This record gives sequence, structure tokens and C-alpha cells, in this order.
Amino acid sequence: MTTTPERKAFVKRITNETKIQIAISLNGGYITIPESILPEKKYTTEDQHASQSTSSQIISIHTGIGFLDHMIHALAKHSGWSLIVECIGDLHIDDHHTTEDCGITLGMAFKEALGQVRGVKRFGNGFAPLDEALSRAVIDLSNRPFAVVELGLKREMIGQLSCEMIPHFLESFAEAARVTLHVDCLRGTNDHHRAESAFKALAVAIKEAISSNGTDDVPSTKGVLF
Repeated sequence: MTTTPERKAFVKRITNETKIQIAISLNGGYITIPESILPEKKYTTEDQHASQSTSSQIISIHTGIGFLDHMIHALAKHSGWSLIVECIGDLHIDDHHTTEDCGITLGMAFKEALGQVRGVKRFGNGFAPLDEALSRAVIDLSNRPFAVVELGLKREMIGQLSCEMIPHFLESFAEAARVTLHVDCLRGTNDHHRAESAFKALAVAIKEAISSNGTDDVPSTKGVLF
């Protein structure tokens, strides 16, 4: 009888620009962070900008940037993850370091939680509409990091997040997770809708790629993915 791997990770990344810790479970379920780094308060999900708790998922995102919280929340929800993100960043400068480093740390946590790429489909694709917007995402758990992200965003900012940082977050995630990623918004007039549909499409693609293929084999003609 094959047991389902736990697929959990806890990652802390501290630099002069950001302090980040992430707990993730790719299978959903219960997760926690040992001790909050958020200032002047103990960690509770009610303190977070984007949080949701159900019987199958715990999601709580605090990056200090509301729209980034919203996007990571959507990614976790539709990927089936439980995810806690805590970040203290140098937002007095701008949103760059916080967004980039959250992408890097999330990629690190994803890679650690996934473990060796075996017994999974490896490839995943997803489409997600949001009103007039439609996005497509394709992922390969290739261990060859590469990202092509074309969202066609026209605004300078969505909330407090620079539109140029939205593809950069996805690129940073792909690099640290060591995945090949293609994300395109195919149509849409509202930049909020375009960005959110892209993250939801990516979630659908990831959920497929990490799902079981019914074997314990490495899904590669090379016999290895490292």
C-alpha cells in the first residue's frame, strides 16, 4: 500500500531588505508557523490581509501589499494548498524587494515541499476566466527554471502593487521552484481581472502537474529530474 507523501515545508529567508517565513502544504490540511515575525503581535489568521480557513485549507497571507496578498491567496486556494506567508519588507523604499523576495521564498517552499519529482504528472496546463479576461498557464516541473509571462497590463499600479512586479513575482517563483512556466493573458480589458485570471490559471496548472500519475516513476526519459 502506497502512502501519500506529506508534502509540507517551512522556509525562512532573511535579508537586509526583507524578512519572510512561509509554511506550505501542497496537500492542504493543517499547517502552522512556529512563531510569528509580525511586529507587536502574536500570529493569528485574523491579523492577515488575505485569509481563509476551511476544513481542507488554511490560507493566510501578509506581505504588506494588499493586491499581492490577494494574488497569492488565489494561487493557494485554487492549487489546493494550505499556505501561510509572513513578510516584513522595506516598503518605505517601494514594492520591489517585497514582491521579488516573496516570489523567491514561495518558490523555495514549493520545491522543498514537492521533494523529488516522481509519481506526478509533471506537466500541467490551466485556463481561467474572470469576467471578460481569460488566461492560460502551462507548467513543467522540469528542474530547468524558465518563465515567459505575458499579461499585457496597462496600468502602472493595481492597488499598491506595481504592474511590472506581477510578472516579476511569477518569474522569481519559477526560478526558485526550478520550473518552466508560461503564463499568458489571452484577452481582457480590466487589469485586475487580467492579473487575477492569470494566477488562477497557474493554480489550475500546478494542481494538475503535482497530481499523481499512478506510479512511483520519475516522469522523464532521462530517468532523473534534478
